[in-house]
Amino acid sequence: MMTQQEIDRIIEKYLQGKVTQEEINHIENLEQFAENKIKDKVFRSKIEKGEIKDVIFRNVQKNVQQKPKDRIWLRVAASVAILISIGVGYYFNSISTSSVETSPIIVNNNTIVPGKDKATLTLENGFQIVLEKGNTFKTQNANSDGEQIVYEAKEKNNDEIAYNYLTIPRGGQFFIKLSDGTQVWLNSESQLKYPVSFIERETRLVELVYGEAYFDVSPSTEHKGAKFKVMNDSQEVEVIGTEFNIKAYKDETNIYTTLVEGKVDVNTEKVKQSLIPRQQLNLDLNTNTSVVNTVDVYNEISWKEGVFSFEAKTLKEMMKVLSRWYDVEIIINNKKIENEEFVGILRRNKNLEEILTSIKNFGIIKSFEVGDKKVVLE
Repeated sequence: MMTQQEIDRIIEKYLQGKVTQEEINHIENLEQFAENKIKDKVFRSKIEKGEIKDVIFRNVQKNVQQKPKDRIWLRVAASVAILISIGVGYYFNSISTSSVETSPIIVNNNTIVPGKDKATLTLENGFQIVLEKGNTFKTQNANSDGEQIVYEAKEKNNDEIAYNYLTIPRGGQFFIKLSDGTQVWLNSESQLKYPVSFIERETRLVELVYGEAYFDVSPSTEHKGAKFKVMNDSQEVEVIGTEFNIKAYKDETNIYTTLVEGKVDVNTEKVKQSLIPRQQLNLDLNTNTSVVNTVDVYNEISWKEGVFSFEAKTLKEMMKVLSRWYDVEIIINNKKIENEEFVGILRRNKNLEEILTSIKNFGIIKSFEVGDKKVVLE
């Protein structure tokens, strides 16, 4: 039986394009193990630091037509390989190397740049401040360097409480540290309502008005037992100290609550459900029903690390995510391709044209036209 060290060595050699056929023969039926290894934080850290070097896509692509067991490694390694080399990876169910073209058809050579750190802060008196790189801001309770905002720890002992709003536009993201030490990452097109200071011993209450946010909550043991709750129009998430993600966009009919660490209770109109790590509660707003699934957490939270990781998502679903981040309208004219499912990884710091060109080079789309705040796929 292979040791952990031997398996790690084969994974690294494969990603470098240096694996031998004999070594490939040893990894049959190890797909699930390999996927978990690639998603491991330590292993990903090695990739990001460049310890696994010289990864080029052709070393993965050339294995597409090999025997079936080699396709196991294509599925596992392609996303990582392309992530490192060109920043975008995908594996469509019906992929065919014969359809690959190298000369994309691009109409209108506009450049659509990725989103950035930006937000609008609304103070308790209604005054609004634009937060973005180069704009510093400071009050008695908070300060911002334009790329994040940090509130000072000043617990209140009276009943007075003042709320601020942090609104993230399309094409934006922002980080906020609340006065209790809780850290929140906000995705594009999101809004958070929160107190400037929390009242001592009382429940720490914030509201995700809409959008997506990742919470790393300061534990109640550091706040004299005070619980932490995240409200939304349709649900309430109660925590003691944990990490979780909530996705509740205005233009979607589902709310997704994904637990990463610790424990949370999700209260809806009909049910109270406890979650354990790797569980996701999917609340259907149309039927007011919910279901709990075990999910790949990395796919759900990678956005806050500068990466979109997709698992069996359709092209249509992917374009909705990209449209928020790049602040554009994306239209898929060819309805036959919008439901193609794939596994893939996208780096959020790439221009949209780079991503679309890569997709086109796989024969998924024939062309794309870039206009003013609008992209059309054929």
